[in-house]
Parts: sequence; C-alpha cells; structure tokens
Amino acid sequence: MKPFSVRARRCDHRASDQTVYQTLVDITAPLQRSWARLEAARTILIKANMVWPPDQVRRFAGRRQEHVDDAVFRGVLRLLRERTRARLVVADTTLTGGGRPGRDILFLPTLAEFGAEFVECSEMPVRWFDVPGGGIVFGRYLMNGCLAEADASVSIAKMKNHGFAGITLTVKNLFGLFPLPPLGRPRSYFHHLVRLPCFMADTAQLVNPCLNVVDALTGQARREWGGEARVCDALLAGDHCVATDACGAWLMGHDPAADWPTPPFRRDRNTLLMAARHGFGTVDLSQIDLETDLTPPLAEFDSDQTDPAPRVGNWLRSTCEQALYYRDHRRELVGRYANRYIYMQDREVVWYGDNPHGLGSRRALSGSRPDSALWLKFVDPDETEQEHVELYEQALPFFNEQIARAEAAG
Repeated sequence: MKPFSVRARRCDHRASDQTVYQTLVDITAPLQRSWARLEAARTILIKANMVWPPDQVRRFAGRRQEHVDDAVFRGVLRLLRERTRARLVVADTTLTGGGRPGRDILFLPTLAEFGAEFVECSEMPVRWFDVPGGGIVFGRYLMNGCLAEADASVSIAKMKNHGFAGITLTVKNLFGLFPLPPLGRPRSYFHHLVRLPCFMADTAQLVNPCLNVVDALTGQARREWGGEARVCDALLAGDHCVATDACGAWLMGHDPAADWPTPPFRRDRNTLLMAARHGFGTVDLSQIDLETDLTPPLAEFDSDQTDPAPRVGNWLRSTCEQALYYRDHRRELVGRYANRYIYMQDREVVWYGDNPHGLGSRRALSGSRPDSALWLKFVDPDETEQEHVELYEQALPFFNEQIARAEAAG
C-alpha cells in the first residue's frame, strides 16, 4: 500500500449539484486514511477558499472562477455530515476583520444549512503552535486557538496558478488561517521572497489536513486573482495535502518536482518540493496511489512572468544577503529597532515602524534600486517566532548557481 492516496475524476462543469456530490462520494470513498481520522474526530476544522467581497466575485461558465464553487463546498459539508458526528468548524480570516462573520464570507447560508460554525481567525484566542520537527523557516506560528481544538482538518481549494507561488491548491489555501494585525503578522511578512514557499510547507505540516479537495470544475491560469478562466471538468481528493497538490500540479501540466526558475515557479521555489525534501509528503507520483480517468493537461496553465527573470534572481539573492546581514548584526539592530518591523535593503534599514501594512508594493519602495530586494523582519529581542536564518545561508548557493546557469545560457 502506497503511503498517499489521491483520486481524480472527470466531472462536467455543467453538472448538477447532485452529480457533483456523487463524484465527491466516489473520489473520497477509497481514502481510508482520511475517513479513519474524520470519523473518529469530535471537531473537524475546515478551510475553504471562500472569502471575498460579494460584488467582486468573478463567475465563469456558471461557476465561481476564483473561489471554491457552491456545489463543491456544499457537497463536502454534506459528506462530512453523513459520515461523521463531528462538530464542523469553518475557519478563515475575513476582509472586514473582527466582530461576527461579515458579508465577505461567501457561504454563510450553506454553513447554516449544515449546522457548521464559523471562526474568525483574527479574533482571540490566539496562541503559538510549534511546527513538528522544528519547521523550515519558522519554528512556531501564532494562530487561532481553533486549531488546537480540531481532531482533524479539511482543505477545500480551487485549481489556480499563482503569480508568486506558481500554483495555489490545498496547501496555499491554508494561508487564510493566520490572524491579521494587531494579533498576528501582516500578510506581507509571510508573502515574502524565500520565506513564502517554506512558510507554506511549515503550515501544511502544522495543519496537516487529512482530506484535501480540489475544485477543478473550472480553474484559473496566470494568477490567483484577476487571471484567465479555464474549463477543467474535474474534481480531486486526497489524504495528504502535498501529494494531492502534486497530482493537481501534474494535471495542470506542471512538473510537481520542478523548482525555480522552471515555470510555473517563476518567482520563488516550489512549496511542494520544499515540504517533500523535509519529509512531509511527496512530489514523486510513483509514491502516490493515484487513480484517475483524466489526461493532463486539463487546460493551458502557467503563471505570469511579472518581472524579468534576471531581476527576480537578483531579488532572491539579495533577500538572502539581507537576512544574513541581520543575523550578523542582530545585537545592534535589536538595540535600535526592538519590537518594530524593519525593511532592509543593501545592508541598511530603509524603513521601520509598528506595521508595514499600507506602505505599498516593494517595487515602489525599492526606489532607485529596483533590482535590490527589501527584506521585512520583526525585530524581536526574544526571537519568539524562531526564524531559521540558516535557511537563507543554505538557499543562497542554490540561487547563485541558477543565476549563473541562466547567464551562461544567455
């Protein structure tokens, strides 16, 4: 028996809700490891790609283009209600923040229909969670306490490319579980060169969803928001998020074992590869019990090349250099900027403050040095988050080698 199981099945994007549900039944039924955990759980945490202002939701061919479609979300909740007696908790970070669930929660009527609760991740209680094995980029993360209450978790994602991460499936979907300021870090802190792929690999291991569903009735190429719609006519489910996403990437026409700068990983490294290399999941399809009636690619998929490749290479290299400068001058920087965020560029602090939100893009902030990265760091005298700066030291030779190869190839 292979260590991971994934099922992918054709399901026409014009199918009825009942047909979508029956396809979900068919592809999840063989996932014995998933159901062993789910059926024993008292509380199941669910993270779905579901938050957006309703008047900005894009639709294509009768389905949600950028978010999990209603039929898929309803079908998964129905499955869980029929096969478990667990308390169902749907968690996310809303755009409105604070208070009760706002209008940007797209599926509130469906939650009520199935008696599922909603937890706003940017509200108390929050606590530190240690990553099993110590983590790749951080040793611990501040998250909502609902994670500690869950006996099992589920990730429901849309099939999309991502301008920064290359692809966004069930692993990247977990990003929304992290609280926003003032309780947590700003999104730009994690959505950062070199950090992001390793942060998402850490998150996958921390949450470790045992059921992972990809809505590929329709999908989106180029980027996660505002991209190009695709008809894919498919649904996927798997018992491990990294293995599920590896199969999803393959069905998109991508090599799940590829790394920067191979498309679609044009901006940074491959999250799935980072996770697999640290012992969590696999990108080797021969290690996955995959059954499917689909042939890749389901549609034409690729990420946008938003910046010239040489510039991206310089950003990655100089990001590592700023992190290492911080490590070597930490005592001095803590003395000046303790408990504040700093942006470092070319070995100097170019901004500091209590919250970098609203400063604008790093492209604009880089000023007259567009090829030099800005590295964002919270200057904590106790280093509570336990950032592994050695990651940057290990990554720098890789980036230098890839840059040299590209230059030699002309």
